[in-house]
Amino acid sequence: MTAPNALTIPGLETVYDTLATAIDQAGPEKTELFLVKLALLNANALGDTELFQRHLQAALKDL
Repeated sequence: MTAPNALTIPGLETVYDTLATAIDQAGPEKTELFLVKLALLNANALGDTELFQRHLQAALKDL
């Protein structure tokens, strides 16, 4: 599932760190709401419902 404009490993690490900080900032009572809002914003930016659904399935694997 690698896109032509996929992030590098350092880029992914930056995104991970930023996401972890934002989750901490949202707090445990708002984490789910924050993640849903983030997913919807990213789905809109992605602009491809089928690709978003594939990403969802990939994220659900091995939880």
